Amino acid sequence: MCFYVLFLIYAAADRTGFLFLDYANLAIHECGHPLFSGFGYTMMIMGGTLAELLVPLLCAAYFFWRREISGVAFCGFWFFENFPYIGTYMADAREQALPLVGSGDHDWGILFGQWGLLLQDQKIGGTTRAIGWMGMVAVLGWLAWRTYQSGRAEESASALESPR
Repeated sequence: MCFYVLFLIYAAADRTGFLFLDYANLAIHECGHPLFSGFGYTMMIMGGTLAELLVPLLCAAYFFWRREISGVAFCGFWFFENFPYIGTYMADAREQALPLVGSGDHDWGILFGQWGLLLQDQKIGGTTRAIGWMGMVAVLGWLAWRTYQSGRAEESASALESPR
């Protein structure tokens, strides 16, 4: 729990919009473009963001299947941790001031341009960032609740086992 709280404090204090975990997310993002390139140009452009979101979701599904609550929580938190940077990237669609890697094409500038949403980049980006923050806090709340429930179940089990 401490790790998550400290990370949220770090993320809230950050003004760059790019956290240390985003280096790993960026590598996954860049792998997503060629991974989705067989589905057409638009999917190739969306592939970076899709990969950023699919990798933690697939990891969460694996831990869910194994009934490992801490793994599900970590991957859920990781999933939502992507949203603030994705939102920052979206909000930069018109200005295109963020430093980019790869071809230098701005994914969200292209996508919002295709979809006629370029003038809404700030609103969409802000909403995406808010979803990320709410999701991270929700995962933290869920983990706290599950930890509390698990502790109570252990107390009940030990109370039943101990002779009086």
